Amino acid sequence: MHALTEPLVALVGAGPGNPGLLTVRAVECLARADLVLYDYLVPVQLLDYAPEHAKRVCVNELADCHPERIPHVNGLMVDAARRGLRVVRLKGGDPLLFGRGGEEAEVLHAAGIAFEVVPGVTAALGAAAYTGIPLTHRLHSSAVAIVTGHEKSDKSQPNVNWAALAQFPGTIVIYMGLARLPWIAQTLIDHGLNPETPAAAIHAATTGRQRTISTPLQELPAAVAKAEIKAPALIIIGPVVALRSELAWFEERPLFGKRVLVTRPRHQSADLVRQLENLGASVVMLPAVEVRALSDWSAVDRAIGQLHTYQWLVFTSANGVHAFVGRLRHLGRDLRALGSLRLAAIGPATAKTLREYYLEPDVIPDDYCSESLIAALRDRVRGLRILLARADRGRDLLRDELSAVAEVEQVAVYSQVDAVTQAFSEFLRDGPIDFVTLTSSNIARSLFRNLEDETRSLIQSGAMRLVTISPVTSAAVVEMGLPVAAEATAYTVDGVLAALIALAQGKMANGFGKS
Repeated sequence: MHALTEPLVALVGAGPGNPGLLTVRAVECLARADLVLYDYLVPVQLLDYAPEHAKRVCVNELADCHPERIPHVNGLMVDAARRGLRVVRLKGGDPLLFGRGGEEAEVLHAAGIAFEVVPGVTAALGAAAYTGIPLTHRLHSSAVAIVTGHEKSDKSQPNVNWAALAQFPGTIVIYMGLARLPWIAQTLIDHGLNPETPAAAIHAATTGRQRTISTPLQELPAAVAKAEIKAPALIIIGPVVALRSELAWFEERPLFGKRVLVTRPRHQSADLVRQLENLGASVVMLPAVEVRALSDWSAVDRAIGQLHTYQWLVFTSANGVHAFVGRLRHLGRDLRALGSLRLAAIGPATAKTLREYYLEPDVIPDDYCSESLIAALRDRVRGLRILLARADRGRDLLRDELSAVAEVEQVAVYSQVDAVTQAFSEFLRDGPIDFVTLTSSNIARSLFRNLEDETRSLIQSGAMRLVTISPVTSAAVVEMGLPVAAEATAYTVDGVLAALIALAQGKMANGFGKS
């Protein structure tokens, strides 16, 4: 279909909760959206796929209860499409399976608005996969029944025939049935389903908050109440549930069930968040610093105008590379302006970013810190002229040490500002935070500058543990009177993850934590 005739509205399935289960087509639709109307349970990370200009509206903000939201949602979709805007209606799970997507599609059809439906991984498939319960199995089940446990109260006759369902020869999956679980279980048993049939209730399936209760059907309501399992939850009933003891893989991940606070700038945290989620963690985002463009580029422009007078160009971050190359382009120049300049990168992430611009660094130190970069450069730059491109705040160690052997000009190519707008206590209302990752001393200082007494006590007691990327970051934490639980041995994001896993498993992490 030609781009000009593509539907303006897409009813898109966001999947069961794990951001990695979004489909490629869903990403494509989000990437060109002007308006995203999303459900409350949709992972907020998915909104990052939308362009910066796109308006993002959580439908829960439109009205207090669901029936009152429906006309608002429908009105927004129709109005935006008639104005020529591209709309993504982002719905949890699959739009057409207990997601009211069919009703919204009817509204669009009646209004004469073309639309498309993008399927999503529904909760039944996600919960089954992530709990190790195969919905079908050659020896146990050749059919699946998916029903709702919550029907409209004004129905004269329920759509679900519970008597027939009790005789169903396969796996039963019940959506939105937690509130009526005692009635559902007893009704199925009264109509002939064996009370010893394996059954499970799964909360927050596919995420690090996933909790699963498995018991015989007759015991499930009491077990769920005792465990205080809350919605959103799914119920699976059938012999296949017994296979969970052998096939449950997600709950074996090293960080499963751990709540981890990520403090990197949002645009740099995607890879860390993705890896944490793949390791089973529940991730909370609290960017401590924000990277911004400079308000005054005069010093950078002057240095760029004199690039031919330098022999070395040194970068201390990926942000610095992006900012410097971006300014070159803004000035109407390109990489040819670097001429014969030799390049140094403080670590692999910075080197990778240089390579994205087809620039190969001449020096990458073995240890990814200023001290190692100084050691690697000292003899190479002796008597030469160096341009050091960096943030507008941070240690001056590189400049000070290299100035003893070379002429060094240090220029800020981007700005870092404190970005903490929410207190720790706000996140703690949703449950304890087990670990906090700290990937720079600036982040640590910004995060803990105005620490509440409640959170400080949790850190001091070891209930909330801090994991740092390097000795420099650890020193900044200690200066603020806080303990470091684990420190990366390789000063990279992968090093932080390795230290975090070792700490979670009770192993020694670079002299920190417990053995």
